[in-house]
Amino acid sequence: MASERPPGETRGSASVAAAHLHGRPGHPPEAVKWLVPGNAKTVLELGAGIGRLTEHLVAAGHAVHAVDRDPAMVQILRERVSVPVTEGTVEDLDLEHRSVDAVVCSTAFTSFDLETALPAIAKALRTGGHLSVVWHERDGRIPWVRRLGTFLEGPLGGRDNEPSSHSITEHLLASPLFSFVEEETYTVWQDVNHDNVADLVLSRSWVADLSPQAREQAVAEVRAFYDDYGRGMDGMQLPYKVHCVRTQVVHQPGLFDDGTDALKLTSDQADGESEADGADEGEAGDSGRRRRTPFRFDEDLFLSDGTDTDMLLIDFR
Repeated sequence: MASERPPGETRGSASVAAAHLHGRPGHPPEAVKWLVPGNAKTVLELGAGIGRLTEHLVAAGHAVHAVDRDPAMVQILRERVSVPVTEGTVEDLDLEHRSVDAVVCSTAFTSFDLETALPAIAKALRTGGHLSVVWHERDGRIPWVRRLGTFLEGPLGGRDNEPSSHSITEHLLASPLFSFVEEETYTVWQDVNHDNVADLVLSRSWVADLSPQAREQAVAEVRAFYDDYGRGMDGMQLPYKVHCVRTQVVHQPGLFDDGTDALKLTSDQADGESEADGADEGEAGDSGRRRRTPFRFDEDLFLSDGTDTDMLLIDFR
């Protein structure tokens, strides 16, 4: 999707965004339930696109705030789904700490600056909250599906040509902000017919950079493919694997260095500690040093629910 593009790349046109409605597969209900377990959750959806997943999250009873940085996507999203929508990125949001139950993202995750995005997500999640990522992969075991992929993936090195399944899991496993990663895979079938087959290629992010002539050529190629393999008015079904990963935030004392996970000591506590700290921690005096404001960590914010990585694992072998 156009919102998956890295910064500095031309944003998708309105025609590319509109093609997503019929050019991209949906999400099976069981996958949506797995991504956000439980009922009536507060969900932040990043890289929401035109809202294909958003509408399922709303139908499941969740309160959703959708975010996408592509204005063409955002315009269609606002027309399709009645939820709060922000044009931008997670770093642009003024989120209260521990304010959402779940953060959900599609393959837009692969374009994030994870050094800034993951801390912003972790701070926004309540203790025990989930970060879930979902993406589609065509089932290449079928020969005609593999051939169709040559029309859809675009030039080598393009966004739609890059594998993302392993990198997504590896990034989450490498982060100290999140615990173990759960994985699940579902199947969904996309109905393709003579009317919407052009949207398969028009919805690809690399198409936005093509000239009108090159875009027409791409559409002509995929239409010719359909004429060879399709079933006329009956159409055909394009199989996808829907990959889902889910992890829980780890709120560890001292994890963030900006003081947001610590509370200032009360004046009585501060006085008691200053006496024990001695002259080095005293008020500004002959040495010119000023006492550091002591902090304590709010233990309630870091109570484990038995799922975080602060558990002690013992091997009894």
